[in-house]
Amino acid sequence: MGVDSGLPDFRGNQGFWQAYPMYQRLGLSFIDAANPDHFERDPLFGWGFYGHRTNLYRETQPHAGFTLLQNWIKRFSLPYFVVTSNVDGQFQKAGFDPEAILEVHGSIHHLQCQTPCCHSIWPNEAEYEVDFSSMRAAVAPSCPSCGRVARPNILMFGDYSWLSERTRTQQRHFERFVQQQNAQSLVVIEIGAGSAIPTIRHLSETLGRDPHTSVIRINPREPQITRGHFSFAVGALAGLTELERSF
Repeated sequence: MGVDSGLPDFRGNQGFWQAYPMYQRLGLSFIDAANPDHFERDPLFGWGFYGHRTNLYRETQPHAGFTLLQNWIKRFSLPYFVVTSNVDGQFQKAGFDPEAILEVHGSIHHLQCQTPCCHSIWPNEAEYEVDFSSMRAAVAPSCPSCGRVARPNILMFGDYSWLSERTRTQQRHFERFVQQQNAQSLVVIEIGAGSAIPTIRHLSETLGRDPHTSVIRINPREPQITRGHFSFAVGALAGLTELERSF
């Protein structure tokens, strides 16, 4: 969903290195860069990656596809819920109700203690200056409780210290929403959810087993879907625009 807003596509090493050629020079993949160990061993290097992404997401404006979704919600008076594996906060920036969003991998716009010393999660209001030659940040934010390094409240690869309380609260809200739609027609618009990390794809297919649920899969690389559902082998904005033409 973020690619059409100009955000980088991290699928595969080539996509990641195209966005971050400095990591190719360092011989690091996306999995290597998105590793929580950096915040313990070399926090300025860890914040080089996540500080740059924080700045990028703050500057990025959501594309017109977000508005199309909002217009359908208003036009047809639809109850809705957003489930996203993105950590960029673009749905909140686009004006979707924060109480109707589940961020399954957390959010870069929230911080926690790296240790963690407590269960506190707080807004990421720090400013980040990054040296692109070394991918190191000038400073790293700290935990207000213990003074140690803070990290993004994001589920990273091989993560052992992610605090999931915020996401678990969102998960409960989503489960309540699904229960409220019991025996009513439900439409799932799944956008760009691949099979490499199949969290969202699996959720769509699980919901799609209900006879009252239809799934619309928008995916330029992996559009295949089971019979009875629909797919568009295009990007997010193109797929949403095509749906708009059918109304």
